[in-house]
Parts: sequence; C-alpha cells; structure tokens
Amino acid sequence: MKKIFATLAVLVSLQLSAQYRQPAYQFNDVKVNPSTPVKDQASSGTCWSYSGLAFLESELLRKGKGEVDLSEMWVVRHAYLNRAKKYLRMHGMANLSQGGQAHDNFDVIEEYGIVPQDVYRGLNYGTDKNVHGELEGAIKAYMDVIVKNPNRTISTAWQAGLNGILDAYLGVKPKKFMYKGKEYTPKSFAKEMGIEKKNYASLTSFSHHPLHTWFAIEVPDNTAWGLAYNVTLDEMIKTIDSAIEKGQTVIWAADVSEKGFQYNKGIAVLPAQKLDDMSDSEKAKWSSLTETERAKAVSDLSEIVPEIKVTPELRQLWFDNYQTTDDHGMEIVGIAKDQNGNKYYKVKNSWGSGGIYNGYFYASEEYVKGKTLNIIVAADAVPFAIK
Repeated sequence: MKKIFATLAVLVSLQLSAQYRQPAYQFNDVKVNPSTPVKDQASSGTCWSYSGLAFLESELLRKGKGEVDLSEMWVVRHAYLNRAKKYLRMHGMANLSQGGQAHDNFDVIEEYGIVPQDVYRGLNYGTDKNVHGELEGAIKAYMDVIVKNPNRTISTAWQAGLNGILDAYLGVKPKKFMYKGKEYTPKSFAKEMGIEKKNYASLTSFSHHPLHTWFAIEVPDNTAWGLAYNVTLDEMIKTIDSAIEKGQTVIWAADVSEKGFQYNKGIAVLPAQKLDDMSDSEKAKWSSLTETERAKAVSDLSEIVPEIKVTPELRQLWFDNYQTTDDHGMEIVGIAKDQNGNKYYKVKNSWGSGGIYNGYFYASEEYVKGKTLNIIVAADAVPFAIK
C-alpha cells in the first residue's frame, strides 16, 4: 500500500510539474490598448462580426463613450439577409454561409443601425450560446427553393419568408429600445455612438493587383465584394504599428491553419522548416539537430524556433496556392516582445476566455506579414505617406 501511495505521489508530482512548466516563449507587453472583455462565438462561423464589433467597442472606449457591449447577432441577422439577396441575384452561384468579412459590420450598421447586446441576444432557439448549423442549413435550403423556382418568377413574399426564419432563430427586430434611460432606434443609437463607415479603411497587400488601388479580395466569404486598398507589405505593417502607437486597435483577418498557430500555447509563429530558411546564426545551433529533432521542436514549440523571413513574393505565392486562406477574424490590441527581443502582436480572440492568456495570444511579426488577408483601421491611423 505504501508503494502504491509513493507511486501515485510521483505521478501527481510529474503531472503538476508538466502542467506548470514555464512556456518556452516569454512575453513582455510593450503597449496594449484598452478593449472590452473577450467573448465567445461558440458554434458559429461569425468571427468576422465578433472581431469587427470588438474593434468598434474599443473605438467607443477610445472616444470616451464608455464600455458598450454591441450585438453581434444583430449584425449577423442583417448580413444573412444581404447575402441572400446577393445569392438570388447570382442565381445561386455565390456563397451563402455563416462566414463573412469584417467590413460586413460597417455595411450593416450604415444600412440598419446597431443595438446593444442586451437588446438583441440572437438566442431564440433553446441554447445559451450560438449554435448556427441548423440556421445556416435552413436559410440555404429556403433560398435554393426560391432560386430554383420552376415558375421562373420570383414571388414578392420571399423576403418575408426569410425574415420569418431569422425571427424564429434570432428573434424579432426591435424598432425602439431603452438604453441608459434614453429611447433609441437602431439607427439613432449608431449615430449616438458615432459609428460611421467612412471613418475606417481596409488595407491589404498583394501583387496580383496594382499597388495603391482598391480591389475586392477574392475569397469566398467576401460576398459583399467589399474593397481593400492595396499597399506594400512594409506599409501594411507600418499601419498596424501606427494604430497601436496612437492608442487604437486593428481588425485582423488571417489564416490560422498553420502548424505554428498553437492557440493552446498562446502563440502563432511561422517556423523555418529547412536550414536554408534560417540565418547563419540560427543555422549554427539547428544544424546540429537531426531532421526529426527539428520537426519535433517545431511541432511542440518547446523552445523559440527560427522563423521564415516573409517576402511579398512568398506571401503572394501562399495566397495563390490556397496556403493562405480566409480563416478567422480577430482584433490586434497591442505589441509585445519575447525574451530575445523579437516583436509580436497581442491578439484578442473570440473563443472564450480560455488558453494560457485568457482569450488572447501572441502572433509574431512574420506570422502577421505572411498570413494576413486584410486589416481594418481607423482612417486617422494610416500614416500620412500612405494616406
């Protein structure tokens, strides 16, 4: 019996030591701007709304409006309607899903206004958190019937029918509501908050369109065909840094399917897989490891790994080859450095407050350079030379 207890004590000790082992990457926040609490998109592909409204909530903090919890599902509801209209116009040859782009938030707010979370929670189907699979399927099936109408004539009732589905799942839209003792409509509330689409800009950086021109990024979820301004890679990074320095945050749309994106460890990096991708100083250490040892170090990030040096050419290649896809929308809230002085961006996610950094993680500058689809910033964050 004593031996059993001794063995159990050793196992518990080993488990605890593994649990509390210090992470390989140690971060020091250089500058972090105010933001609202982390939210949870749960079982819904609505990161584009969570990141967009997280950004706008940070903007309201910055502008002295206080902490305001905006309704993501209000935006999602109207975005579904707008996508359905586009789907019908395109004879069913367009994307009609939960996914979207952050600029959809600004389009919806401009057209329909916005409401606080308490006014429109969008949970009218028996769960405490978002579960959108059934809703998405119902909308798609309904719209396919409308598109394939054998009479070749679209009825005047189709929008009422779709709104019936949205009412059933997300709730009936309020025409007026009270907030802090004052009555608003969704549009008057947006005006009171000072949210105007014209005050924000979307930037990207690719070479398949001319520099310093506007274009719609060719990804399936850009159903609104929203435009982004094409800048150099250096200009895009400078704009992010400029926003953070001015006390602002940034909407960040990026690929998160990389091996170096390890949310459970609070880190996103682009590990160099080959010695040829490393600097001479890095090769000196890593050349002594076998290929298997290098692969293991990269997979578990047990120590700080050398990263790929991203170029505009490499970034474009990844986009063209579907190695960089439109996966996730997040909010960059600050800049940090690791123990070696390397630069990272502090990112607020929308997967709840779990993980070792309570809903945040750190993305290296190389990761942001390589895997960004686009950013959205306040127009006054754009450096003058770019503007």
